Amino acid sequence: MKKNYIYAILTVFIWSTLAATAKMLLADIPNLQTLAVSSIFSFVFMLVINIITGSIRGLKKYSIKDYAIMAGLGFLGLFMYSALYYYGLAQLTSQEACILNYLWPIMLVIFSSIILKEKITVTKALAMFCSFLGIIILSTGSGSLATGNAAAGMISCIVAAACYGLFSVLNKKADYNQNIAMMVIWIVVVICSAILGLMTEEWKPIEGIQWLGMLWLGVVIDAVAYLLWALALKGDENTAKIANLAYLTPFLSLVVSAIVLKEQIKMRAVIALIFIVGGILLQSFYDYARKKKCT
Repeated sequence: MKKNYIYAILTVFIWSTLAATAKMLLADIPNLQTLAVSSIFSFVFMLVINIITGSIRGLKKYSIKDYAIMAGLGFLGLFMYSALYYYGLAQLTSQEACILNYLWPIMLVIFSSIILKEKITVTKALAMFCSFLGIIILSTGSGSLATGNAAAGMISCIVAAACYGLFSVLNKKADYNQNIAMMVIWIVVVICSAILGLMTEEWKPIEGIQWLGMLWLGVVIDAVAYLLWALALKGDENTAKIANLAYLTPFLSLVVSAIVLKEQIKMRAVIALIFIVGGILLQSFYDYARKKKCT
């Protein structure tokens, strides 16, 4: 098996543990405290990577305006996204929150049409319809699955997906060294979540295995997986084929949550996930076919 696929499969496995890991931590630790502490680990990891690779010297070439843009991207794409997603996780089961989280590729299409002036074709419209139909299926009777305020949790996850979709479009326009940008972004997340968290939450001491959860969330899921995915997309392999492996994540996440959290996998959740991911894949295959036709 080519290295690219090994990196991609490892990334998919790591990403599939996000919902279960965060859900376990959020059972005892406030949302923003979890985000602040895990983000410290993410920042430190990226700082070490930049020092080892020599990328840290690239800090000098960016202006105050560039850093302001990176900070804005960090606030929108990872602070707002993560804070809203964690809130959703606290209100819903991990399977519900994870499924809704995978609306972000459809949000990317919507914002691309608005910001990048990319045309919404019939195929794109059908893909969006399939994914939003998945939301309707998931929301039908969601109270039987949710662990808190189901409506607030679902809205929070949907807005989180919109934030990440918008972040992806804006980040695409920005031409920065991604290792440096991610380091700046994570320190912004630390600062924002710490300030807001200390103002609105009663922080609790972190004990024992919770530190392992924080390390896994901050270093492995938020930092290592990012680097593995970047490596997976490099090289001569077909990028579309590798990128499509990411859509195995929510399906695998259901299994991880069932094993770790003892959540029962509901047929309604599986059907909703099929519609949402089906819409994303429809869009993905359309883009691949169009690019192939143009070459």
